[in-house]
Amino acid sequence: MARPDKEKAVAELTEDFRTATATVLTEYRGLSVTSMKQLRRALGATTKYSVVKNTLTKIAAKNAGVDLSPDLLVGPSAVAFIKGDPIDAAKGLRDFAKENPFLVIKGGIYEGKAVTKEELMQLANLESREVLLAKLAGAMKGSLAKAARVFDALRIKLEMSKVSEPIAVEAVSEVPAEAVTTDVVVEAVATADVVSEELTPSTEEKE
Repeated sequence: MARPDKEKAVAELTEDFRTATATVLTEYRGLSVTSMKQLRRALGATTKYSVVKNTLTKIAAKNAGVDLSPDLLVGPSAVAFIKGDPIDAAKGLRDFAKENPFLVIKGGIYEGKAVTKEELMQLANLESREVLLAKLAGAMKGSLAKAARVFDALRIKLEMSKVSEPIAVEAVSEVPAEAVTTDVVVEAVATADVVSEELTPSTEEKE
């Protein structure tokens, strides 16, 4: 490779190391061109999977301030530069390696630290960001629904109490959903019980 080409390759690899959220080094010996294309599709558009020269990769990693173990740069190497969710990419590599044993995952860099193959597989077993956000949204929706039922019960309890002076319960129903917390719900329930006790005539008063 001519010197200008080497410098260009090193500069590109250096930028890849700097911008990647995680980097996984693999050995691809035995994988066909078709298999490599399938792997790239499986990893998605946010991961760049490139066949690299070990000497140039070592220089680029050093330029980017990444400490790569020499063990990761043995044999024919290909690097997955992950620009998206590391968990999704780790899952893609894990699943592909199960069906294609020629893909050997050697290790990598995650959050600026060296990680082993075993640690990458643990990462692959985690739930992705999208799944966690979906679960969080579902939990929040359920909590808000419970809070709404409590407020409805409070309004009904107040309306059922025969009070000569109307109580402004509309303000309660107008509380923004995002302002609803566990403390608010507990306070609302406590308030309802106190108001009910104060407004319900005692036996002596009825007589």
